[in-house]
Amino acid sequence: MSYKYSNRGNIVKIIFIAVGVIFVLRLSMLQLFDKEYKEKAMNQSLRNITQYPARGLMYDRNGGLLVYNEAVYDLMVIPRMVKDLDTAYFCQALGITREEFDTRMQKAYTYSPYSASIFKKQISKEEFGRWESLLYKFKGFYISKRTLRLYGRPIAAHVLGYVGEVNEHDLEENPYYKRGDYIGKSGLEAAYEKELRGMKGKKVMQVDVHNREIGSYMHGEQDTMPIEGMNLYTTIDPDLQEFAEKVMANKRGCIVAIEPSTGEVLTLMSAPSYDPNLLVGRVRGENFTKLNEDIAKPLFNRALQAQYPPGSIFKVAQAMVALHLGAITPSTGFVCDKILGCHNHPSARNVQEAIKMSCNPYFYYTYRRVIQPGKYKNVNDDCHYGLSVWRDYIMRFGFGQRLPIDLANVKPGNIPDTNFYNKWYGRNGWNFRTIYSNSIGQGEVEVVPLQMANLACIVANRGYYYTPHLVRYYGPDSTKNPEFYTKHETGIERHYFDIAAAGMYDVVHGAGGTAHKADIPGIAVCGKTGTAENYGNDHSVFIAFAPKDNPKIAVAVYVENAQGGGGTWAAPIASLVIEKYLKGEIERKDMEKYYTDVNPCQKLPLTRRVKRPHHR
Repeated sequence: MSYKYSNRGNIVKIIFIAVGVIFVLRLSMLQLFDKEYKEKAMNQSLRNITQYPARGLMYDRNGGLLVYNEAVYDLMVIPRMVKDLDTAYFCQALGITREEFDTRMQKAYTYSPYSASIFKKQISKEEFGRWESLLYKFKGFYISKRTLRLYGRPIAAHVLGYVGEVNEHDLEENPYYKRGDYIGKSGLEAAYEKELRGMKGKKVMQVDVHNREIGSYMHGEQDTMPIEGMNLYTTIDPDLQEFAEKVMANKRGCIVAIEPSTGEVLTLMSAPSYDPNLLVGRVRGENFTKLNEDIAKPLFNRALQAQYPPGSIFKVAQAMVALHLGAITPSTGFVCDKILGCHNHPSARNVQEAIKMSCNPYFYYTYRRVIQPGKYKNVNDDCHYGLSVWRDYIMRFGFGQRLPIDLANVKPGNIPDTNFYNKWYGRNGWNFRTIYSNSIGQGEVEVVPLQMANLACIVANRGYYYTPHLVRYYGPDSTKNPEFYTKHETGIERHYFDIAAAGMYDVVHGAGGTAHKADIPGIAVCGKTGTAENYGNDHSVFIAFAPKDNPKIAVAVYVENAQGGGGTWAAPIASLVIEKYLKGEIERKDMEKYYTDVNPCQKLPLTRRVKRPHHR
């Protein structure tokens, strides 16, 4: 009998031991391996607060502040810690509706019941001050401080860019960012994001059962300090930028101005533009939608992204390539005939006169000699060879490729090659007569305004350029991009560019020139007009540099659908920009007022113009 009960006792012991082992194993799992429960426990007593760094500032070329920061606050929530909340009182204090409260809480729960997420973002100091003293009553809620970008002058929106909340793509691409973080979305804010953003820090705080902070955890041993972002020192001349935006305020087009000797961009503006402060804070989304839906496309950066036909400004590059290849000499002349339309001027007796008068037939015959150099008896083979050589030299001017300026989304334009035409017409289906419009900057040739300004820099420098750039240096060590200080040679002799400069001087100052409205008293301006065919009225185009010797500024102006040609609109606007930069003020007040007030651009939407324009 006793033996029988002894067995029962052993069984009971085994059961108790087994239950004990199960408890121990489960407890070990919870404490050592299951991070979810550890996270729950830690969130009940500790609060991990992200310490956001101050974003780097941006300065203009004179040391003036362009972009700075202002403190704002995000209201954070840990959903599982929200208890005994008087929802009506809470909504009244924050100025939100019950529906908004429910939507935001559901979004926070979906993200994580145990981790903090933003409940209300970008609260101003004034708004926060009104209910800061009530925060202790709202368990599960706390404040995280960060900074908001502000712009001292409402200029250079396409250059400076804007900052916005990270999206799913940003989160997938870079683990540094967490939901609710901000990132540069465009302009320099995006291009220099890594330098500007700094590094986030962390502060671990102990909190009591009433959600009140009672001190640093472990005396701050686990805290990390944020590292401020680096400052950018840009090349922008703010007064010139502001003036350029003023004179183009009621037009469509763009202005790019560069210092030829360095490649530093003085002004880069696209019209219509907008106040960069519109894309700051909680109103950013609403304003972005309005700008994005505007038919005039103010968010579109025409200076870098619009691929236009260059019109007759392209003749300058054509002449330099033809001279270098020996297709013409400086004294080559052609009889002016009806091919491509003549502008009722005498026949050009040399290259300088051809540039001055912008003679279409001259550049038709010049281009024919380049494309059909006589190397092969077969015309198609000869044109394939000629086009390839021509394209190689035109590319040396920075055309047909993305100029590596320190901004994103720059278009390359188009300089067609043999493959381009082979796809269109077949290997033997095209020759010079198929592509002759390229000779005057029409046809399949497309350039962006940045490349046009760069062409002016090349002639100003007599054959080379530096990569256009918007940032001189950044950070405490004055870090520079070596690419911006590398000279890019065209490989064409300097004395040919002296001829181009002389011809461009005559365009503005000589009898029979096409841009007398660009004449500035006391300044030797060298320029070239263009009238580019497109939808609607022609585009008005002008490139220039000044002074002729030791140039300080090169500029390109593009005015869309402005009837009258390059000499009528783009040239006088460019001359005002040059005068503003070189003299510091505009002396021709009547001219300034007229070209600021006038709007020559054809109204949107446009229809294609049937009549072929004069390429002058």
